[in-house]
Amino acid sequence: MERGDERLRLVADPARPTGRLLLADGVEQSYVDLADPRHLHFEYVRRMAAVADLVAPAGRTLEVLHLGGGALTLPRYLAATRPGSRQRVVERDPTVVDLVARELPALPGDVTVQVADAREAVTAAPAGRYDLVLADIYRAARMPAHVAGVEFVTEVARILRPDGVYLVNVTDLPPLVFARVQVATLRAVFGDVCLVADRRMLRGRRYGNVVLAAAARPGRLPVTRLTARAARDDVPGGVLHGAALEAFTAGARPATDATLTTEP
Repeated sequence: MERGDERLRLVADPARPTGRLLLADGVEQSYVDLADPRHLHFEYVRRMAAVADLVAPAGRTLEVLHLGGGALTLPRYLAATRPGSRQRVVERDPTVVDLVARELPALPGDVTVQVADAREAVTAAPAGRYDLVLADIYRAARMPAHVAGVEFVTEVARILRPDGVYLVNVTDLPPLVFARVQVATLRAVFGDVCLVADRRMLRGRRYGNVVLAAAARPGRLPVTRLTARAARDDVPGGVLHGAALEAFTAGARPATDATLTTEP
């Protein structure tokens, strides 16, 4: 089954009858299981969900901002795992929003979807509003430059609560130059940062996704439990933190609006 125009398609998963894959310009963007919102197809989404699971006691409601909506995979997951959490989703593409609303199950009323630019939405948000901000912002396979620098990250830090956590999905290829810059960018603003990725990526053997987590307070991130969770994944992951993350960054400098003149 396919829905949409040539640019945007919603395709059935032949291996899982209830699975739906959202393609944008031929790039796999989101996956939703119509029957089970806890089923997470992509490894990087499972890694983001693991952090979301561990940042607060199970079942506690959270105030959440999603930057990049896609098929609303993580909003559906959090609605199932933390019912009653108030979630706001910002998606810049109205065609995506319309297709998902038309073809996929509706979300509960405490999840709202707004068509807007991520940076503009963050800049307009009140200080100290959110427990969790998740960023998965891409145009096809590229992260827009205006959400990749210190200025944007500073605004994200402003709208988080004191113990809030920022999660960002980064796509990269060996030797992970962009991921290293993004780590440096987060560390310029936040007191605690860690990285979660497929171990093969960390050894420089494949292209893929790196998940970065950041918090204002040193020691805030659940690194030990996250390391155990990542190791048990179907695609085993590794966690870099502290000295290991310092070595990974290897002198990379933070990105700024002035240095990011083109999309990474």
